[in-house]
Amino acid sequence: MALLILGVLLWALAHLGKRIVPGFHRSLKGAERPMVTGLIAVGIVLMVIGYRAADGAVFWGRSPAMVGVQNLLMLVSVYLFAASGMKTAVARKLRHPMLLGMILWSVSHLLVNGDVESFVLFGGLGLWAVLEIVLINRAVPNWVPPKAKPAKFEAMALAGTVIVYGAIAGLHYLFGVPAFG
Repeated sequence: MALLILGVLLWALAHLGKRIVPGFHRSLKGAERPMVTGLIAVGIVLMVIGYRAADGAVFWGRSPAMVGVQNLLMLVSVYLFAASGMKTAVARKLRHPMLLGMILWSVSHLLVNGDVESFVLFGGLGLWAVLEIVLINRAVPNWVPPKAKPAKFEAMALAGTVIVYGAIAGLHYLFGVPAFG
């Protein structure tokens, strides 16, 4: 469990660094990107190893109904990631589509994983996303939505969502976690 907690903390602190200690972040003068990338990569490795090795108490498990709800939330979550990157209509209406997608990802996984290690992983990353939104909104209170893109970007985001969602489901099956029940 210690590796899992350390991984979540590394992820969160690496992402929050420029908001928590902006002076230090600026003083790195370009070296912050590889450092942050390295910390995030190590954090992900620790989260995967820690989650797979953890054996905490279980409070609830998967049910067919919750798996269905979870999959729908995941589809929306993946779309929000795509919308954020492609600056689609949703990205022009929501200030933080990627972070909202992360929160949906977190909630959807907690619906079907009611064990302590899932609380640490999915709950921790969901809390990080909420904190990130709060800190960004405080630092930059006046948001200017991105400029409109051609309609083809909407179609590309939808197609990309289906492809990425399928790949994610496939990876879950590859690692022995049935994504669809």
